[in-house]
This record gives sequence, C-alpha cells and structure tokens, in this order.
Amino acid sequence: MRLGEALAGVGEGNRSDCFEVFSRSLDVQWVDKALKTMGTAKVRKRKLPARAVVWLVIGMALFRDRSIEEVVDHLDLVLPDARRDGGTIAEPSIVEGRERLGVAPLVDLFSTTAAHWAGPSAERLMWRGLKVYGVDGTTMRVPDTPDNDLFFGRPSTDRNQAGYPQVRIVALMVLRSHLLPAVTMGPYDMQENTLAATLWPLLPESSLVIVDRGFIAYAVFWQIQESGSHWLSRAKSNLKWRVVKQLAPGDDLIELPIHKKLAKAHPELPAAIPARAIRYQRKGFRPQILLTSLLDSQQYPADEIVELYHERWELELGFDEVKTHTLEREETLRSKSPWRIAQEIWGLLIAYNLIRVEMEHVAERAGLPPRRISYRHSLMLIRTFLLTAWFTAPGALPRHLERLHHELHLLILPERRDRSYPRAVKIKMSNYQRKPAPEHAYRGR
Repeated sequence: MRLGEALAGVGEGNRSDCFEVFSRSLDVQWVDKALKTMGTAKVRKRKLPARAVVWLVIGMALFRDRSIEEVVDHLDLVLPDARRDGGTIAEPSIVEGRERLGVAPLVDLFSTTAAHWAGPSAERLMWRGLKVYGVDGTTMRVPDTPDNDLFFGRPSTDRNQAGYPQVRIVALMVLRSHLLPAVTMGPYDMQENTLAATLWPLLPESSLVIVDRGFIAYAVFWQIQESGSHWLSRAKSNLKWRVVKQLAPGDDLIELPIHKKLAKAHPELPAAIPARAIRYQRKGFRPQILLTSLLDSQQYPADEIVELYHERWELELGFDEVKTHTLEREETLRSKSPWRIAQEIWGLLIAYNLIRVEMEHVAERAGLPPRRISYRHSLMLIRTFLLTAWFTAPGALPRHLERLHHELHLLILPERRDRSYPRAVKIKMSNYQRKPAPEHAYRGR
C-alpha cells in the first residue's frame, strides 16, 4: 500500500496496516491533533493535503540527498486520485502546501512526540535517581537570501562577515539517549542564555541538568533548585564564592553570593546559594572545578560527578548527528524564507527524534545503552525502510519492521575508548570579502 492511499484511508476514518506499524512511534492521531492548530478540524481535501505536507517536511530531513520533488515522489505523497489524474505534482503546489501548513502544526507535533518519547527515556536511564539532561546551543547556516539575512543576521568580525546567515538553536537533550524534549531558536545575534530562558521551566522534578559554563547565572541556578531539580557546571575562572565546609580533599561545600546589582533588581532572590565545588584534573589537562547543587557527598560521590559531567559532550555528538549525518554535511538548509526555515527545522527535529526512538527500542532489546547503537547506519536503514514500506504488502510490514530491528541489532558499536583531544577551531572566518548579493529577486520554496 502506498503512503498516498494510506493517508486517504486515514482521512476517511480507516487505519491501514501501514499506519498500525508506524503508530508504535509516530501515531497518526498526533499528526491530526497538530493539524487542528491550522484553525480547522476538517482539512480540505487537496492534491497535496496538510497531512501529506507534514510527512513531506519530515521527509525533507530524512532524505537530504533528494530534491523536495523527489521526496514527494518517493514517499508517494500525492493522493491516489490526483496521481491518476496528473501523475505528478508541480513545484508551486508544494510551495502552496507548505505555506498553508505553516509552522504551528510542526511545533505542536514536535512537542507531542517529545512528551511521549523523551520523558520516559530519561526515566529509564537515570543516574542515582535523577533524570540526566543537558542544555547547549549551536548554529545552522541558512540560504543567503535578503529575507533570511534580514531576519537571522550573520556572524561578523571587524574585517568581514560570514558567507551565510545563521539561525541560533538551543536544545534540551536527554543525554543518555540523545532524545530532544524541547528546542528553541532565534536570530544569530540572540544570546544562548536568552533563548534558554524558556527551557529551564520545562525541566521535570528530580532531574539534573548539565550545562556549559557559559550558562552560569545566579537566577537560573536558583530557579532550577526551587523547581526540585539540580544543576552541574564547570566554574568560570573569575567566579567568587565562600567555603563553608570541606567535605573531602578537593570537595568543598560553598556559598555563591548574589551580585549587588542583581540583588537590587531582584530582591526576592536569596543573598547566597548553597553549592558544592569539586576540584579535579585529567592527565594532560589543566585543573578544573565543577560547581553543582548536589550537596550530599555520600549520596552523590565526587568521582562519579566528575565522570557524569563529561556526558555533557553527548549534546555535541547529537548536534553532529544532525549536521553531519542527517543533513549529509550540507549544513545550509533548503528554505529561502524565515518561516519556512522554522518549518524545516521542526521537521528535522521530529525526524531526528523518530530515528533516536527507534534506536532506543533496539538498545532495550539488546540490553545496552542507546549510545552503543550506530546513528549513521540506523539512519540509512530507516531511510531504506521508509522508501520500501509503502510498496510492501500490508501483511508483510510487521516482518519487514522486525527485520529492520534485527539489522539495527547487528550494528552495535563497541565500547567507547577513553580518548580526549584539545579543542580547536575547525572552520575559521574567511579572509576574503563576501561576494555581494545579486539584485534580482530570490525565488524559492
């Protein structure tokens, strides 16, 4: 059964075997719920209906090596009647379909799927009774169009500007499964701390969030502690505190004092925050100090906290999985306008979580942590499965999916080696002046 026929069947109230198989991860009812944000419960039947456009936007991420028209064709997103009448769908219809869909349904679908996938994942992979999260930011290049340049802006130095506008993204991640519960984005010149302000209230109780020292902020730490969660970060070199008690050599109970200006602006904040400072040094590196709200040295041993802090790099690996593998190292997104960029990014995030949740199913069956499953090979196998599932007899689909999981099971990675490398800039700003943009109008999707 083709995807177009399956979509038509769902629209008439029928759930095909195809969707019964896929509902184990991405339930069609979640898609229908998201479409209600368009302002109508009954979506008009078109050659490329809204439900199909949702799959198209997700497919744009899963099949980065294909044009948008090829994604429509390979996933058979044109409804059967329309295919019999015209056979294909023109590019303007794809553009109009994306414009009708807008961004809100993709945001709603991401939130719904993340709530079903990420929360339970964090509970299954806890550390000493705490769900382990991380927050960090990254940037992605977008096409160099006037609209994107005006909305997103671009990095610059005193001598030159970057070749492409960039969107700034800050993500909350379940570090032990790489699933993303929440993401926020904005123009390049918006600070990561500003974007992250919407993420802190989303941390569940009994959780631990590991952050880079760039996110250190007195009010944020107090907000996290008041919500019943904990934080862990590397200390800045200029940060001052008062030692209250030595718990062990290199492990002190401390107080972080509030800054005078902050106290004046926010009198509701306490004069000091209790914390813990843990000193350690890895071979070949300078001594470091970790700050955390985990005050009980018996319940939370210092050596385990040091090892746990380095799981923060799982976020960097997650960003790499998106940029290097999912986007095939073509970091510049496809869309030529800001709202389509947002739509494309939300589709990319849904696709990434969809792959990750399937990997977690395999890891559970193998009795291994999700990071022992190869993301790259999982992505390739899932791409092949999605391309062939709609041409497979419905009765054979469960066996087809079972074979997929068996093949993923064979792609278990060995234990990671204990390797460390000094940080380095991989891509520097160009020494040459940016080529001026042509004066003709941009045409894009």
